[in-house]
Amino acid sequence: MQNRTYKAESEKDEILDATSDEFLKGLERADSDLPFPVETVSVTEECRLVIQTDPRSAGADRFRLVQMRLRHLQASKKLRNLLITSPTPGDGKSTVAINLATALAEKGKRAVLLLEADVYRPSLLKKLGLSPWAGLTECLDNKSDPMLAIRRVDPMGFYILPGGTPTPGGNFLQSTLTPQFFEGLATTFKWILVDSPPTTPMAEILALKVLTDATLLVARAGETPREGIESAIQTLGRDHIIGIVLNGMEGLEKVYSKYYGYVQPNDGSKGTRFNGK
Repeated sequence: MQNRTYKAESEKDEILDATSDEFLKGLERADSDLPFPVETVSVTEECRLVIQTDPRSAGADRFRLVQMRLRHLQASKKLRNLLITSPTPGDGKSTVAINLATALAEKGKRAVLLLEADVYRPSLLKKLGLSPWAGLTECLDNKSDPMLAIRRVDPMGFYILPGGTPTPGGNFLQSTLTPQFFEGLATTFKWILVDSPPTTPMAEILALKVLTDATLLVARAGETPREGIESAIQTLGRDHIIGIVLNGMEGLEKVYSKYYGYVQPNDGSKGTRFNGK
């Protein structure tokens, strides 16, 4: 890790001043040579990584659509740090974050970091079937270099900074995360996806909002209360929310099955379906 390389400030400035076309071309450069340890995931249906396990499904197609829209928004609005949150626990934001990181990384062509900021109930490593290691909480507690806690996740090709040891109580993030923390990561990664706690407690989400460029809100169809969505929008502000992912949509898979001639396995599992707006 001592041979890490970072983009020069002049190169960073050139990217920020580039036109939309130039910016998109710059995103095409491969980032597979970043010097981070590699963790290999055995991708199974239980991971709910539909873009990897079921690439012709409705869910995978919706993630590709979100990927396309985000890339164009990045070119036009210079987005880099994206907050992914939900009104309530269990809406599926972490699963959405993993799928979106996979889509944006395109098997390592782009340097995408999935940062787990839900330090009270971290779940990303468990979802991916990985053994835990020191992560965000240890870096902030010890004031250590967060680069040392980042690992590449294959075969998906994105990078992850896990939440680390669960932190009891509140106010941890708002008292420790700083703009400089994200600025350091931005020298290496083209996208930083922040898997945050739900929008309650409010203080935590507002602290993360200040540090990110935009929000992707995740809700579960038929389960997330309407008032919860309205409260989340009010808390984050309409200007900060660039889209809502509606998780658990029924009916889309039938349309895709007819088009592709694809039939879901009759194993009793419903799978996970997404509809991005």
